[in-house]
Amino acid sequence: MNEYRSHALKNWAVEERPREKVMARGVRHLTDAELLAILLGSGTRNITAVELARLILRRAGDDLNQLGRHRVEDLLKIKGVGPAKAISVLAAMELGRRRAGLHQAEKIPVKSSETVFNLFHPLLGDLDHEEFWLLMLNRANRVLGRFKVSQGGLSGTVIDTRIILKKALDNLASSIIVCHNHPSGNKQPSDADIKITEKLKKAAEMVEIKLLDHVIIADKSYFSFADEGIIY
Repeated sequence: MNEYRSHALKNWAVEERPREKVMARGVRHLTDAELLAILLGSGTRNITAVELARLILRRAGDDLNQLGRHRVEDLLKIKGVGPAKAISVLAAMELGRRRAGLHQAEKIPVKSSETVFNLFHPLLGDLDHEEFWLLMLNRANRVLGRFKVSQGGLSGTVIDTRIILKKALDNLASSIIVCHNHPSGNKQPSDADIKITEKLKKAAEMVEIKLLDHVIIADKSYFSFADEGIIY
């Protein structure tokens, strides 16, 4: 018991107490490992939470984007990480994605495919499965809202155009943009991507809503149907 208690937060060396650093200097002065240690709450019998956090980061190549791709089962493979710690880390990663995306949506009018990429990359860029999202715009191309249409596996997801159009109509959208990711890293559209885009464009025109673009995100790059002249 004494060995374990020697690694409790209150007994760490001063330089290993991230909570005290937050109180004294503010959260921005903490390293990635120290921030992660606060989420973990505690270490193990042999290492502190900061040391465990450093181990987790090393396993992710010291890359927060790579850490964001981890699943619960990936984190559980690290000695000292149980379900509670793994879920806390993943929840923080998801909050970061959502905050980044919301900040962009509130500040930037949608004028190009690059803007769409900047809006959705924080949400989709590091996922290991496909998600299909709807972006709804008013007449001034300001964002009315975003909606996750569906979530699938590594190779695809099922799209229902009726759900998309109902959501757009409910929000009085003048135009829409759809966006999904390719976890494979290949940004080129599949035959299914092209067919669903054509189907959605025709369906949207029936209710006087314009489909402006379909953007596919693949890691740090993207493909725009509008830029390539597939939507016009």
